[in-house]
Amino acid sequence: MKIPKNLNILLRLFIIPGMLLIIMLMILKAPGWFNMLFNREAGSAPPVSSFGIIMPKGYSVHGIDVSKHQGTIDWKRVSRMKKNDIQISFAFIKATEGISRQDNKFEINWKQAEQNGILRGAYHFYYPSRDAGKQADNFINIVKLSIGDLPPVVDIEYSNGKSAKTICEGLKVYLNRMEKYYGIKPIIYTNTNFYNTFLLGNFDEYPLWIAGYFDHERFYNEFITPWILWQHSEMGSVDGIRGKVDFNVFKGNLEKLRNMGVKK
Repeated sequence: MKIPKNLNILLRLFIIPGMLLIIMLMILKAPGWFNMLFNREAGSAPPVSSFGIIMPKGYSVHGIDVSKHQGTIDWKRVSRMKKNDIQISFAFIKATEGISRQDNKFEINWKQAEQNGILRGAYHFYYPSRDAGKQADNFINIVKLSIGDLPPVVDIEYSNGKSAKTICEGLKVYLNRMEKYYGIKPIIYTNTNFYNTFLLGNFDEYPLWIAGYFDHERFYNEFITPWILWQHSEMGSVDGIRGKVDFNVFKGNLEKLRNMGVKK
């Protein structure tokens, strides 16, 4: 369809330049908006007004755990977010999985978490069906702990068809190898069902990080095994992270958490 001559002149002289001016002003006024639209891998997640979940009462130390699935994280924004006197004090970062896999975001997350004052720890996703010693070597080859870093974590959630006896035997090999190398007892992470089915009573000497997403009162009443960390939600929101993230509390104050870290 042919555009009338007068309208064509108006488009050239006023409307098109005006629209371009508005776009330029938006970019200058809100560069974060521009980055979010055109550079999604720059860690420019949209700001959030709250953590988006109900926090369990009675805890002063809150943290998150992340992996490559959170994409590029803006750790400065994570560290600066504070709502209702709650802020992120620690982060556990995925390093390895099985006998050969490494998380491709580990190195940058590991470095930037520390640079922004967040107490950091690293974890390995463990498979009972794979060689325990080789899985430990995979983690050791990637993770170099410094003084003050939190103990290494083994994340065990699936049986892979193995019996409780076989699972416990392999996990003990893994834990002994890690403790011998790093000089500190590793933390065991798992969910309530897996712990009660496969691990109950076999690893009481190790710090326990337990995942249970149901009602807080029900968790307190039903899970009576001593624990130090509780992953209470997988639906949290944090400034600087795109999408949902796991939330955790530590049973104790920040000084106690720091004292758990590597000493040498």
